[in-house]
Amino acid sequence: MKNTTSAGLRQPATLTVGLLWHSISSDNLGVGALTESQIAICEKAAQRAGVSVNYILFGTSGGSSYAPAGVRIEQGPRVSIKRMLTGNSDYLREVERCDLVLDIGEGDSFADIYGTKRYLFLLASKLGVLAKNKPLVLSPQTIGPFDKPLQRWAASAVMRKAECVFARDEMSSAYLEKLGVRGNVREVIDVAFRLPFTKPVREAGGKTKIGINVSGLLFAGGYTGNNQFGLTIDYAEYMRSLLRTWTALPDTEVHLIAHVIPDNMPEEDDRVAITQLLKEFPSAFKAPEFRSPAEAKSFISGMDFMTGARMHACIAAFSSGVPVVPLAYSRKFNGLMATLGYTWLADGKAMTTAEAVAITLKGFEQREELAAQVARGNARAAARLDDYEDFLVDLFNQVQPAARRSAVAAQSLQQA
Repeated sequence: MKNTTSAGLRQPATLTVGLLWHSISSDNLGVGALTESQIAICEKAAQRAGVSVNYILFGTSGGSSYAPAGVRIEQGPRVSIKRMLTGNSDYLREVERCDLVLDIGEGDSFADIYGTKRYLFLLASKLGVLAKNKPLVLSPQTIGPFDKPLQRWAASAVMRKAECVFARDEMSSAYLEKLGVRGNVREVIDVAFRLPFTKPVREAGGKTKIGINVSGLLFAGGYTGNNQFGLTIDYAEYMRSLLRTWTALPDTEVHLIAHVIPDNMPEEDDRVAITQLLKEFPSAFKAPEFRSPAEAKSFISGMDFMTGARMHACIAAFSSGVPVVPLAYSRKFNGLMATLGYTWLADGKAMTTAEAVAITLKGFEQREELAAQVARGNARAAARLDDYEDFLVDLFNQVQPAARRSAVAAQSLQQA
């Protein structure tokens, strides 16, 4: 669709899209994967709608930098609840510039299981968008849980006012139904299935490559150090058992892969746990430190089998066709894999350590069967993300008239 400027020239409309709780510098490559993938989907939707898009990012930042080439992105200000309450909010001023806001909640942060402070930031940022009368879309993510009644009520009220709430798995959809959030809910899948990658060239007859994404957070016992996530397994022993078995196999390479690499949070840093394990298992290989989520996915796509406890490391494997057995520590894993019709999962909150080790080793032995399930799951994911892209095309078309009026008004002011 084209628009006409006051000078009579026909030009594509330019939309400003706010990307809330996204990041192109996060040391958590999972958050980065969501952002890169979201932008890739938006760019395709914009092309179909005949518009161009400028992006403003709101969210956490880190020490990395992986902005997609050729995309116009501004880093917005941090969300400050205090400044919002005092009426002097840079965040709200930037939201005012947006034609719509896509809020991905860092994938799974719109919940109260990570603490009240984090919940309030997620909630307040959404309230700010609604206060500015901007279309708010909760992009595909895990919703909840909200265990505290007041927090559950407030979250439900906000979601009812959203343009649309996209659940990325069937468990989140069922939870939204339980909350009474209906009518504006759609179920799709994680956007990271659209993360671009380049599959490395493999030499014929090479060794079997096993990738293990080691979670520094689980290895440390969570942020609290005392089994914060209520695992029924001993995660460190689970890792050691796999390594004892796989490093003893002939013609096999075991690669330890970090997916979260914050220099200032050792309890979260996968590299800390990997360093410890390499001292015990020196024949294993340390994967490179990746400069971007796409680079991480490209490396993972070269594995013959993968296991891990970082969900987006597992999605990187799955979406690039690699047989994978995720180690679940929250319902986001269970819901996503069930939605894909994928049955291979080690449940760290229901199994014993021995059971989790056994199912992971069995998955490696039966990786051809897993690969067939992965292929079927990827077909399902592709269709679901087509639905999400179609929604964005329609939304971009809906907001074009308002964007065009704003552009004409701004041009008139400049000419005056």
